[in-house]
Amino acid sequence: MRRYFLIMLCLVCFPRTVFAPSARPPISSLLFARFKVTDLDKSDKFYRDFLKLRMTSSGNTGGIGRPPGCFAANAECFFVNLTQRLEIIKTAQDIGGMLDSVGFLTTDASALRQYLLARDLKPESMTTCSQMQNCFEILDPEEHRLVFASIGDVIDCGVKYDSQISRRIIHAGFVVRDGEAEDHFYKDVLGFHVYWHGGMKEGEDNWVDMQVPDGSDWIEYMLKVPENATHKQLGVMNHVALGVPDIHAAQQQLIKNGWKGTEEPKIGRDGKWQLNLYDPDETRVELMEFKPTKEPCCSPYTGPHPGSKQ
Repeated sequence: MRRYFLIMLCLVCFPRTVFAPSARPPISSLLFARFKVTDLDKSDKFYRDFLKLRMTSSGNTGGIGRPPGCFAANAECFFVNLTQRLEIIKTAQDIGGMLDSVGFLTTDASALRQYLLARDLKPESMTTCSQMQNCFEILDPEEHRLVFASIGDVIDCGVKYDSQISRRIIHAGFVVRDGEAEDHFYKDVLGFHVYWHGGMKEGEDNWVDMQVPDGSDWIEYMLKVPENATHKQLGVMNHVALGVPDIHAAQQQLIKNGWKGTEEPKIGRDGKWQLNLYDPDETRVELMEFKPTKEPCCSPYTGPHPGSKQ
């Protein structure tokens, strides 16, 4: 009886935080989007010559004033700013969607992994990638591959962007078929929230923008995509968006860089100016202004707009 009393006294005296589940470490931004390509040389030309993104190697470990290398050992990558990059990996054929994975920045990747394990999810083992202190991968409910990484200090010591079209990745989009399952993972577990949602017609959703919990970047659910979608349709849906302050100035710079696309800037249903480009494998790279110029259709914005600087 005395032993039972002592145990109960300890349970009462200990603060609740001792038994509370661990808090989720902040998730603040996108780190990269990685795409499969069939011809590295053609893709290099698109990202390097047209977008004027600086190429960096997987072996570069970064350092003061230098961009860290690729997050995947077998990738080529193009840095958008000192922490964000686009990556490409060679594939034998262009079957299915070409989006390989999306990366996110967290303050503590190891703690986030433990947080997910405690919720019966199955993140892969911790590893080291590029300049990252540590990182891990996990599949979401529809098997989109995600990478979460924590990064050391990177100081910009006069990096020149020259005629680079964009200095900021603002979102990545992919096909979603089960919105409830994805919502449970991104909203209930990871803390993402709806930034905006809308569709081609009033009252229906073709796109749901899920903003990171501690920043302004987002992922975009691409809904109602046919099961028999073509390679080109999947290239439109599985995409990345680069932020620009002025879409028309970006278009003129693209033309100066040798780009000869056929699409013109337009205001999307979300009220933002945008311009679509396509890499040699028909993956869409969307240029989008940071802020809307008119009221969006369908729903109001519920989070901060990304700024013009990282």
